[in-house]
Amino acid sequence: MNTLFQRHVLSRRWLTFVTLGLSLLAFGAGTLNLGFLVIANFHLLANHGWQAVMDGALQQSLELVVTAYFCAAAYVVLKACEQRLVRWLGGDG
Repeated sequence: MNTLFQRHVLSRRWLTFVTLGLSLLAFGAGTLNLGFLVIANFHLLANHGWQAVMDGALQQSLELVVTAYFCAAAYVVLKACEQRLVRWLGGDG
């Protein structure tokens, strides 16, 4: 995956820039209110216990964890593209 990403995305400046923008949008959209949702879900589970689990709060907790990992992956892609573009602008590559 690493070599494929480097060969197809990071070797083209325009595609690196587009990928940077898309990963920024994904990261921003995914993290918008993520902290508030995690706290609200925790309070729901703490206050209503088993009834909240039966209503889907546990599934929502797992979905929030998946969203957090998706956001982390988008952030890593964002930083990789940023590093490549900064090196190109600085004349190192």
